[in-house]
Order: sequence, then C-alpha cells, then structure tokens
Amino acid sequence: MTYREILSQRVAAISVSESPDMPALGFTEEHLRDAMAEIARHLLALGARLAYGGDLRTQGFTELLFELVARHGRKQEEGDRQRSVTDFLAWPVHILMTTADLKRYASELTEHAKLVLLTLEGGHCTMDERHMMPQSPPTEAQWAQGLTSMRQVMLRATDARIVLGGRVEGYKGLMPGIAEEALLSLQTRQPLFLIGGFGGCSRDIAEALGLAARSTTSRPKWKELEAFDDFKGVDLGNGLTPEENATLARTPHVDEAVALTLRGLLRLEKEGRFARTGS
Repeated sequence: MTYREILSQRVAAISVSESPDMPALGFTEEHLRDAMAEIARHLLALGARLAYGGDLRTQGFTELLFELVARHGRKQEEGDRQRSVTDFLAWPVHILMTTADLKRYASELTEHAKLVLLTLEGGHCTMDERHMMPQSPPTEAQWAQGLTSMRQVMLRATDARIVLGGRVEGYKGLMPGIAEEALLSLQTRQPLFLIGGFGGCSRDIAEALGLAARSTTSRPKWKELEAFDDFKGVDLGNGLTPEENATLARTPHVDEAVALTLRGLLRLEKEGRFARTGS
C-alpha cells in the first residue's frame, strides 16, 4: 500500500501581494516573501499541491514557488501527471508577452510545476493556440473579464484559499485581486484563511467580517469592501474556531499564522469537510 501525506488529495490556492500598510507595520517585501515561503513549504511537506494566479516578474512570487517545489515538491509516481504547483496565467497577462518568452518560461519549470494559459473566457489555451493570437495591450474591460475568469477557474480547481497582504490601489479588474478571490471563496463556501498581520486587503476583509478591530489609520477604504458586509467570520468555513480566526487575522508572527492555517486544513481533512467547488 502506497503511503500518502495527509493533504495529498488537496490543492490550496495562495493569494499574496504587497500591502500598503507594511512599512508602518515594520515589514518589507522580503518579510512577505518569507511568510509565503513558510506557508508553501509546510503545505508541500504535508503533500498538498499549490495553485497561484500569475506573476512572471523576476524575483516574483511565482518564481519563489517554483524554487520551493524544486526542493520540497512531492515525488511523482509512475503515471502520475499531477504537479506540486500550477501557475494560472490570465489572458490579459500572457497576451502582453511574446510566445517566445512564454515558451522559454515554460521550459524552465521544474518537473514539479506547470503553466496553464487561459483564454479571455477562462478556457484552457495551448501554446500553439496562443501563438496564433497577436500580442496586444488589453482594454480595461478585458482585464476585468480575464482576471475574473482566471479566478473562477482556480476556484473550481482548488479546495481552499489562503490570502495575505494585498494592494488596494492601482489594481486591474473589478476590485483588488485578493478581494475578488476571497469574495468568490465566501460566496461558494470554499474554506478561506485570512492572514491579516501584513495589513492591506486581507486585513480590511478581516475587519469587515468582524475578526479584527477597525483600523485607526487614515488610509481610505476601497469601495468594493462593501461586498463583504453580508458575511461574518463564521462564513470562512476553514476549520478554525472564531477565536483562532481572530488570532489569524491579527498576528504579526509567521509561525503562528502557519500553525493556525495548518490546524484548520488538517481539521477539515480529518472531519471530511472539504467539498471542492464544481466537483
């Protein structure tokens, strides 16, 4: 009988980006990268697979994930086509790139990782099909449609979502990316983990759900935050108690955030409470 790690049948989506509150909280982007690395490393150690929604910048979060799975990714058995991490690229992201650059990027992935190109409507796009599409700058409407489509595809392909940080200005799409991803999880009852210690979008959502005290800073709130008024902390469905979720929403300590996230995921698995959207 083949041994499997406890989360080997689960796929966790990770949402992370810089928060405007980080300097005031004493954090840098390196702290955020370290936090993401710790979360990803522990998930991989428990056999989970990871999903991420793009970011092809040099030294970006996607590159960090691929480095992690090269070291900690699950060992594939014969005939196993699953990968430890899947990077979903929305149409507005990859249409700005040349196919030569995309092919070069895909060829550099380890055996543990794969790249998924999506159409504007969220269908899968092969590299040959992409080659037939002219490189062009997307319109605002195409950014919104393409990003929403990608997030809906990821929702159906994952069992839980973990969010931390998050910019609230200068974003593409209907609302801040972490906000739309978190909202989709809440609307479909996908387990959601709000790590609010880095501030930003994740902390704002936690405050809206009553998990943390309202911030006293003068930073204006983004208008789409009203979409979370119909939800409470209990709607996170992540296996944690209200007290544990409140701690996760406030703690500046990465080790504590990782421990709580894993605790919730393991409870969900042991109690058979995962129910993938669309499955």
